[in-house]
Amino acid sequence: MGVRIRERTGDAGHRPVHPGYFADPFVLRLPDGTYAAYGTNPTATSTEGVFEVLLSNDLDTWRSAGLALVRLSPETGDEYWAPEVCFRDGAWWMYYSVGHGISGHHLRVARAAEPTGPFHDLGVNLTADETFAIDPHPFQDADGQWYLFFARDVLDAERPGTHLALAHLPAPAQLTEARSVLEPYADWQIYERARPMYDGTFDWHTLEGPAVVHRQGRYWMTFSGGAWTGPGYAVSWASSASPLGPWTAAPSSAPPLLESGSSLIGPGHNSLFIGPDGGDRIAFHAWNADRSVRQMHVASIDFAVEEPGPQREVRDRL
Repeated sequence: MGVRIRERTGDAGHRPVHPGYFADPFVLRLPDGTYAAYGTNPTATSTEGVFEVLLSNDLDTWRSAGLALVRLSPETGDEYWAPEVCFRDGAWWMYYSVGHGISGHHLRVARAAEPTGPFHDLGVNLTADETFAIDPHPFQDADGQWYLFFARDVLDAERPGTHLALAHLPAPAQLTEARSVLEPYADWQIYERARPMYDGTFDWHTLEGPAVVHRQGRYWMTFSGGAWTGPGYAVSWASSASPLGPWTAAPSSAPPLLESGSSLIGPGHNSLFIGPDGGDRIAFHAWNADRSVRQMHVASIDFAVEEPGPQREVRDRL
């Protein structure tokens, strides 16, 4: 099966859709046709809440709806990352990670009656058996089953680092044993060489930020790789006939879907959703010119399976 980009996004025309800091953007289409975006924003926090919510009617103009998650006790952590939200069993559920700085992150879940919150944590560590887990992505298959994709640290591997995993989510706050989905497979996914980690030193690789959709009879997963701190951060993809895998990554000859250029610096950590015209969209963040703020961008993305294999097109941002 071959994969090619039919039309690259390129650098022309890329500009953020929101001026503020808004990393790891997760965009959700609400029942009334409006859109909610949830993101990591270290500048939008308080002693009471975290995770700013933005609302939009057209994906181009966004307004703040305040902070969504009620902050936990300081003992739980001081860094909150990458929220994603789904509707299930008559309520809205937020999945996120929390830890101390960049250490000890685990996945948690919070519940709310409205998509803008307030979300209240259920007091459950979903990944107590993991050393480090971030970037949860809840996904419901066509048969009604729920899964949680996420990123976790793995040391016993050809390329040690942060890998992608999957577990069943039989209830909103219940996670089964995780299985590997995708391991790092290329040098562009190196976060840092000779990185001190877990009482050792590793050429540390990172895959993170998984997002999954089912299109054209296949499952497609986009993800980010490399170091989020610099211009080497990029977005690639994998496909599978089942959420459980096996997942086939893009061939080494294929360029990333999103990578740095003259108007994009370190694009990454995307989400996938349906636009107002019924077409697929991809939201992602990229650094501003002086690399002080990660901002949200939105583009169109198409999935197509054609001979001799699947193709994907990323078009210019609306």
